[in-house]
Amino acid sequence: MKSCLLCDKEFKRSEDFRELILLKTKEEWICKECKEKFEAISDVHCPKCFKDKEEKECKDCKYWSKKGNKVQHEALYRYNEAMKEYFKRYKFEGDRLLGTIFANDIKKAMKKYKSYTILTTPISHEKKEERGFNQVSTILDYADIKYKNLFKKEDSLAQSKKRRVERLQTSQHFQLREDVSTEERYLIFDDIYTTGKTIELMKRLLLEKGVKEIKTFSIAR
Repeated sequence: MKSCLLCDKEFKRSEDFRELILLKTKEEWICKECKEKFEAISDVHCPKCFKDKEEKECKDCKYWSKKGNKVQHEALYRYNEAMKEYFKRYKFEGDRLLGTIFANDIKKAMKKYKSYTILTTPISHEKKEERGFNQVSTILDYADIKYKNLFKKEDSLAQSKKRRVERLQTSQHFQLREDVSTEERYLIFDDIYTTGKTIELMKRLLLEKGVKEIKTFSIAR
C-alpha cells in the first residue's frame, strides 16, 4: 500500500500480466480517483495547438497566424480545476515530488520526438531562488528525458498573473545561453500553454538564428 500524493488516501497499485512477465512496473503516485479528475484532451481539438473542443483553428492560433507565426503544438490534458490545483501545489507551493505524477505520460509522449532536441522553458533567477527548482525540467528529470537548458529568462511578472491581453503583448524576456544548430530539430517543452505567447517568444529566438523546424509541447492546454 502507498499513499496518494494528492489526497493522501492509501491505494494499491495495479499490475497487468504483461508488466509482470517483463518484470517492468510503472510507478503510480496518485490514486485512481485523483487520476480521473485530470481530463485528457479529446480527439476534437484545435489542429494547431490542441485546444480541446475546438474543431477548427482557435482564436489564439488565428492571432498567431496573422502575425506570420506557425503553431505546431501538442498537449496532453485540459487545464481544468484539478490541473489548476495541481500546479498551484506543485509550482506555487513548491511540492517538488508532484513532478513525478505525469512522468509516465511524458515518457510515452516523447517517444515520437526522438529525433528532436528537447528544450525546457526557463524560469527567472528570482523564481528559482523562491521555488527551489524549475518545474518544467524537474518533470523531465522524473521522466528520465534528456533535454537542454538553452534559454534563460529575465526577472519579470509571471505569465500566470497577467490577463490574456497582457500575455499576448509581453515583450521579449528570453535570451539564448549559447549558439544553436540550424541543422537540428527542436521541441520546446512547457508545463502550461495558455495563449502561446511564452513559447512564441522562445521560438522567435530560434527562428532568428535560422532554425527551420520547431515544435512545441505542454502537459496542459
